[in-house]
Amino acid sequence: MSVYLGEFIGTIILVLLGDGVCCNVNLEKSGFKGGGAVHILIGWGMAVMVPAFAMSRFTGCPSAFNPAVTIGIALRTGDWSTVPGQIIAQLLGGFVGAAILILLYHDHINATGNDDTVRGCFCTAPSIPNPALNFLSEFVATFVLVFTLALIPGAAGESNVSWVLVYGVIVACGASFGGLTGYAMNAARDSAPRLAYQLLAPNFGKKNANWEYGWIPLVAPICGGVVASLLYNALAAAQMFG
Repeated sequence: MSVYLGEFIGTIILVLLGDGVCCNVNLEKSGFKGGGAVHILIGWGMAVMVPAFAMSRFTGCPSAFNPAVTIGIALRTGDWSTVPGQIIAQLLGGFVGAAILILLYHDHINATGNDDTVRGCFCTAPSIPNPALNFLSEFVATFVLVFTLALIPGAAGESNVSWVLVYGVIVACGASFGGLTGYAMNAARDSAPRLAYQLLAPNFGKKNANWEYGWIPLVAPICGGVVASLLYNALAAAQMFG
């Protein structure tokens, strides 16, 4: 049970800190409005690193807060016993985290009064709509995320250095791929908050959760994580790691 609770609480924290950065720099009347891409990169890196460190201490096992990472770990370890429950907990946590932000930033959302801007605080969208390339962007970004996390020494939390490297991976992915699709890499931070936006955010006249695109950050990260883990397994079987 602690694994599921850890994933639930950790994903709430991840979304609060990550989507919270987007709210902080994009919504009107925020004291940090206009903070820009670097502010978001730093904030999202911390949003992933902080709960990953804290909840691993809580659950005693690697934390994911991301269905793609959870499935990748299962492929590498062969243990699928907790995967369905972890994914459910992650999606619920993403929804709850976004719902809390909608409440916290209620006045700023109303001051903004633009559906697209508000939606962009909670879920991603492509800068240039192109389904094939958008899918590839999320696939590649998540491949890099899952493959590099699998290779980080102390990935299960034995070394505090590992958490600095987790931060580096997230920031690097954002710096390199964020301008394409917003580097979701995670259904729990995109699909679940997207649903929270659809159900709970106010409507200023053209509210649209954009599920026409929303399937890509749901499916592509899982595909990227699967391929990354299969490659890791193949290299491990060939004894390529020291």
